[in-house]
Amino acid sequence: MNPDIAINLRAKKLGILIKDARLTSGKTMKECGEAIGVSGSTISSYERGVSSPSLPELEMFAHFLKIPIGRFWKDTIIASEEAALDDLDIEHTQALRHRQIGSRLEDARIEKEITFDEITEKTGITYGRMKRFETGNSPAPLPELEILCNLLNISPSDLFDNETSIGKWISAQSNMADFLALPKDLQNFVSKPVNQPYIEIAKKLSNLSAEQLRTIAESILDITI
Repeated sequence: MNPDIAINLRAKKLGILIKDARLTSGKTMKECGEAIGVSGSTISSYERGVSSPSLPELEMFAHFLKIPIGRFWKDTIIASEEAALDDLDIEHTQALRHRQIGSRLEDARIEKEITFDEITEKTGITYGRMKRFETGNSPAPLPELEILCNLLNISPSDLFDNETSIGKWISAQSNMADFLALPKDLQNFVSKPVNQPYIEIAKKLSNLSAEQLRTIAESILDITI
């Protein structure tokens, strides 16, 4: 698909999901804008797909509404959870996140040996714009960030915040979703404190090499024979 068409379609879909999340939470555009450091009219443009938020903005938006950020990559509706938004230095936090994302994009581009000309050819993103993304001087709108991730063979989730209170909240949401995806009997096993020693053993075993596991298995076999 033509990159421009793909970006426009993603922006429209993202806008629908953003609007749905906001309406479900009962928040106004002004409230959402203030929470992520933009105007209410900017939120409106996001919802209409005229423009798109950057990943740090989307992270703050998800945190403000207390919904899993994965909602914006799905078609299903996920109920929001009530909680208070931590006090954040919005400008500083977003500037830091833009630099972190830019650095990751630059590392991936260099590692994959992809030239700026190839990026322009395959995504429509010019040299100057790409350089501003990499330095963090310009935020990468999510649809363009996704098409870059696809080209650089990285996942958008690799760029998620994992350091600030927002990042820790997103990680907790992800861990909870993973836990709820487990079979019920396994959920019950994990949730019982008495089974903690078995979980610790499983964690240690998961870090062993195949050869180490084979040695342990042989030792157990010798004991039982």
